[in-house]
Amino acid sequence: MKRGFGSDNHAGIHPRILESLLAANTEHAPAYGTDEWTEAAVAEFKKQFGPDAQVFFVFNGTAANVTALRALAKPHQSVFCSDVAHIHVDECGAPEYMVGCKLLPLSSVNGKLQVETLEKAFIRRGDQHYSQTQVLSLTQPTELGTTYSVQELKDLIQWAKARKLYVHIDGARLSNAAFFLKKTFKEITTDLGVDIVSFGGTKNGLMMGEAVVILNKDLAADFKYIRKQSAQLPSKTRFIACQFEAYFKNNLWQEIAAHSYEMALYLYESCRNIPGVSVREFPQSNAVFATIPSHWVKKLREHYFFYVWDENTFECRWMTSWDTQKQDIDGFVQLLKELSQ
Repeated sequence: MKRGFGSDNHAGIHPRILESLLAANTEHAPAYGTDEWTEAAVAEFKKQFGPDAQVFFVFNGTAANVTALRALAKPHQSVFCSDVAHIHVDECGAPEYMVGCKLLPLSSVNGKLQVETLEKAFIRRGDQHYSQTQVLSLTQPTELGTTYSVQELKDLIQWAKARKLYVHIDGARLSNAAFFLKKTFKEITTDLGVDIVSFGGTKNGLMMGEAVVILNKDLAADFKYIRKQSAQLPSKTRFIACQFEAYFKNNLWQEIAAHSYEMALYLYESCRNIPGVSVREFPQSNAVFATIPSHWVKKLREHYFFYVWDENTFECRWMTSWDTQKQDIDGFVQLLKELSQ
């Protein structure tokens, strides 16, 4: 099957990360995160996010988001998120079901929340008839491929903190945002007052596994119980941890983010002037969003898989990954050109 543009989690395992799995597959090791690989991976996370970061490995992104929100919100409370947030549209109601809290999706601009929108929605404080907002959840980069600037993050987080709200970052692709902004992970999370990050691995060259990175130490004490109760405590934790150690070691994460972004730019430049193709905007992560005639979709997907993002407008999402090659894009663009004639 050809490499397509469906998602960065369609890609296989990065060779250096696969090597880490083979290296960790040696004899016996203590279970449940008491092994040397977990210790080494946690040390790498502390280098990236600061010495007070507490790290908990889980199996997938939904679990990372749900367990993070369980640590932040009670059932009578609610979470502000964007109307295109993954926790709202792509997790089958898992946050509401497993956390018991209410999600309050708010209108976004190119995937981004605005302070003015949040302020209008922050109402009925202390009213026992109304769910009390406790968390602001931001996706970085957003589901539409846009990236919050450092100033935008500052403004949103300062607004939340002034109202005593916790801040959660859904960072399934946080590495792509850090690369685009040319900032460290610490500069766009810890230093700004973020409380918890759902940090992605699967979309970034890992076989599987995500990390819940708790930056507010007051929230970490009970998290091990939340993770266990949520059926997310890996017994063979070393096989998740070793991948993250390799991911951070020798700045592999930057190599992967740089390559996927360069491929997104190449795809953008190659297709944006093709008649019939309307690209949303200049890429700010490893995603290109473009609207095409509906009858093109079937023909294109016979050769290169991708998702139709909006079934009403036929805006499509084309994702690049660590293994995307220029010839993949050239072949895809050639098909687009043929269809446009």
